[in-house]
Amino acid sequence: MEILYNKEGIPLLMQSTYVFGETSGLPANQANERLKILMPYDLNENSYIDIDGVKVRPWGAGNDFPQIAEREIAGTSVLNTGLKFLRNLTLGQGIYPCRVKGFDDNGNELLDPVTDSRVQKFVASRQVRRYMEKVLRDYLKFGNGAVQFVPSAAGNSFAGVSPVNALFRRYSEMDAYGSCRCIVSGYWPQRPGAGQYSKWEVLSEFDPEMHLEVLKFAGKMKNGFIMPVRDSWSNDDLYGMPIWFPAFVCGWTEIAHLIPHFLKKAYQNQITWKWHVQIPYSYWEKKYPAKDYTPEQRKVEINKYMDQVEMNLCGPDNAEKPLFSMYAVNEANGRIEEEWKIKPLENKYQGSDNLPVSAAANSEILFALMVNPNVMGAGMPGGTYAGNQGGSNIREAFLVNIANAWIDRQNILDPIELYIRINGMPDCELRFRNTILVTLDSGSGTKKTLS
Repeated sequence: MEILYNKEGIPLLMQSTYVFGETSGLPANQANERLKILMPYDLNENSYIDIDGVKVRPWGAGNDFPQIAEREIAGTSVLNTGLKFLRNLTLGQGIYPCRVKGFDDNGNELLDPVTDSRVQKFVASRQVRRYMEKVLRDYLKFGNGAVQFVPSAAGNSFAGVSPVNALFRRYSEMDAYGSCRCIVSGYWPQRPGAGQYSKWEVLSEFDPEMHLEVLKFAGKMKNGFIMPVRDSWSNDDLYGMPIWFPAFVCGWTEIAHLIPHFLKKAYQNQITWKWHVQIPYSYWEKKYPAKDYTPEQRKVEINKYMDQVEMNLCGPDNAEKPLFSMYAVNEANGRIEEEWKIKPLENKYQGSDNLPVSAAANSEILFALMVNPNVMGAGMPGGTYAGNQGGSNIREAFLVNIANAWIDRQNILDPIELYIRINGMPDCELRFRNTILVTLDSGSGTKKTLS
């Protein structure tokens, strides 16, 4: 019997020549076990990893939450696409340096562009685009991002900003002032040894610029430092929690990627529970006569022959394939004898029954991301994709997403604004360019705005 297990060892699909079965529901303790992957219920259960006297706090129960999350996202198509959609939407059409000179009668900002060539060159550089893309990726996937301020050769300014991949960094516990250290190593989640890691100061979230002045006074600025970009919705101030994590705890992400696996398995093996093939005993007497084969030889040959028949008929590539066989007619009574009979079995299970469940799982994951399913082509909550309500609904949902992106945008702009100030560039504000979808009766399909 073939049995398909999930990663917890729970049987999901069982299939033999005679039986097809599946397991439904979620064990009562599964939600609790999933939650513990990221954090324990009792903070007293926290352990520490000592790295050269630095007490590093593990990221998740096994210090491998980023690795687990990365695999989960990669294996769930709607989660992966939804996160990339949020990243692209948050970044908009890039950033724009300006100064706010006032407000109009409706409360909208009146902006003047910043003409300083250093600011314009930096903001439009690939370095900034790379920073925002990768830090926002980690911010959405894992609940926090981080950027390294790279010092210049002279040590009195900074040459650039470089995102630090979440898979390869861990933080120490915060001190009384809210600052900590970051240990970067390609060996995480295993403990890195001597010479296998780098150690940087991490700016305090309370006042990063004041902390920077302290590092400068202490002569530590030439070593560079890390500035974290955290989603503060979680009460875990060190690592945070990704926005999609509740959908994982409830089991929706597992449902979303198990159903395609399940249907693929069903289509590949559909003949084993769809048809009843009846072969007369006399057929084998003529094909493998007893006078030419021993009993053991006949078993071997029949097994080989039936394997070939099954391979010839099974699978989607062999759909609607004809089967040719011979039969004899009894001359005495005119009846057909020795014919193969292939009868369809009554199969009350339909693969399409899983599609509403799949659509519901996709919708629940998108709800966790605060993405209206209509924007991604899905329709009514928990229903099938056929419920799409048209372009107006998509436009309005898109506008709501942009309005909700304000705090995330400010979070990823903070390091850029700090870099501009500490390098002596003119003080300025940063705004995002947006492409807004409008109705065709307005004379165009899109318009540009700043936010």
